[in-house]
Amino acid sequence: MKQRPHKGYSYMIRRRLPLTAIISSTLIAGGLFMLDLPKTEETDTHLHAPLSISASGDHATVSVGSSAQAAIQSKTVEKPLDKMPDPYVKTLEVGSGDTLMKMLLNVGINRGDAYTAIEAMRTAYDPRRLRVGQTLDVTFQPGRHQDMPHLFQELRLKTGFNKDLFVTRNSDGDYTAHEEEQELITTLHRAEGTIDSSLYVAASKAGIPAALLMEFIFAYSFDVDFQRDIQKGDRFEVMYEKITTADGERSKMGNIQYASLSLSGTHLPIYRYKEKDGHVAYYDDRGQSAQKALMRTPINGARLSSSFGKRKHPILGYSKMHTGVDFAAPRGTPIFAAGDGVLDYVGRKGGYGKYIRIRHNSEYQTAYAHMRAYKKGMYKGKRVKQGQVIGYVGTTGRSTGPHLHYEIIRNGRKANPMKVRMPSGKKLKGQELARFMAVKNKYDAQYAKLEPVISIGRLASAAE
Repeated sequence: MKQRPHKGYSYMIRRRLPLTAIISSTLIAGGLFMLDLPKTEETDTHLHAPLSISASGDHATVSVGSSAQAAIQSKTVEKPLDKMPDPYVKTLEVGSGDTLMKMLLNVGINRGDAYTAIEAMRTAYDPRRLRVGQTLDVTFQPGRHQDMPHLFQELRLKTGFNKDLFVTRNSDGDYTAHEEEQELITTLHRAEGTIDSSLYVAASKAGIPAALLMEFIFAYSFDVDFQRDIQKGDRFEVMYEKITTADGERSKMGNIQYASLSLSGTHLPIYRYKEKDGHVAYYDDRGQSAQKALMRTPINGARLSSSFGKRKHPILGYSKMHTGVDFAAPRGTPIFAAGDGVLDYVGRKGGYGKYIRIRHNSEYQTAYAHMRAYKKGMYKGKRVKQGQVIGYVGTTGRSTGPHLHYEIIRNGRKANPMKVRMPSGKKLKGQELARFMAVKNKYDAQYAKLEPVISIGRLASAAE
C-alpha cells in the first residue's frame, strides 16, 4: 500500500540501498534545493532550517523544516507594497427580510466583527429601524499583501437629512459609534413665467419642483379658483430656498419665501413670515393673512366637475338643486379639512354615502360626501386642523364616479363654496406689522437683484 507523505515533507525511502548512498543522495538533493531558492531583499522565510535524517534498518527518513518547505513550494516570495492601498467602499441596500447581520456577512465580514459593530451601533441607533430601500456604506481596508484579508474598517448610515452615524474600528480591534451633523447651506432661487396652457406646464418649464408648486397652490387656494380664475397670459413669480449639505451630496427644497400671481392684471403678492410666537404663515403686502378660516378647494389636483346651483341630476334624471360643488379625482385622493373645527357627523348619510361634517364656529360648517373611506381615527367630537387629511375620494352613495361633493353651510344654509365670502384671516398690527414690513422689503430687494442662485448664509433662513 502506498504510504502518504508525512507533514513537513518527510519522505520514506523504501529501496534497499546502502545507507551511505541514501545519505549522499539526500545531501546532494538538498544542495540543489538550496541553489534553486529565490533571493529576496525582505522575507520572513528562514532557508537555513536543518535537515533531519534518521535511519532504521533499510529505511531512512529525511525531514525538511517547515520554513524551507514554504520556499520549495513557491520560487518567489511576494514583497509587501511600499504603501497601504487605498480603502474602498461598498454601498449596501436593505432588501425585504434583510437584517444588518445578514447584510454584513454577505459582503464577507466575519461574524465576530459584524456582531461587535452592531453592538456598538446599538448605543446610538437601533438596527431594527432599518427600512427596505435604505442604504449604508461599508468601508474596507485592503492589506499590504494581495492575499491578506480586507479589513472591515467603517460603517456609515444616514440617520437624517444632514446626520450620519459612523461605526468605526479602533486600533485595538473594537468598534465605536458616533453621529456627525453636517452644516447646511441655504440658497435662494428665482423662477418666473407666463401661463400659456396651464400653470403646471408653465411652472415645470420655469424649473419649479412639483412639491413647491403644491405649496404655491395651497397658499393661494383661499382666494383663487385654479379651475376658473387662471387665464392665458397670467404671470407668476416665485423665490424659494434650496438647502444643501456642506459636502454637496444631499439637497432638498426649502420653503417659498415670496410669490406673486398676476391674474388679468391684478397683482397678488404673498410673503412667508415667522411671527414672534413662532407661527409661520403667508401674508399679503399689507400684512393680511393669505390663509382664510376656510378653504375653497379642500383637495389637491382635482377638476371642478359640477357647480353649485340647480341642475339635472345625473342619476335621478330630473332637475334638483345641487347644494355644493363636485371635484372629480381618482379614488383614494386625500380630502382635507377646510378649516379648524370639530367633527359633528361621521358616518353614512343617504345619497351622500360616507359623509363627514365639521363645525368650525357658531356660523360655519363644511361637509364632505361620497368618500371611499375615512382617515383612521376620525370620530364624532374629534378636533381637526385645517389641511389635515380626514378621508379619501370615493363613489359611495348616489354617485356616477369618484369625486368629492363639498358643501359650505353658513348659519344653517348651504352657500356656494366658490363665491361665498370667506372669513378673514389674521391681520398683523403694531410691532408685529413693523417686523413683517422689514422682512417684506428685504425679500423684495433680494428678488430684484437675484441671479439664478444667491447664497444667504449657512443655517440661516431669510424668514428669521
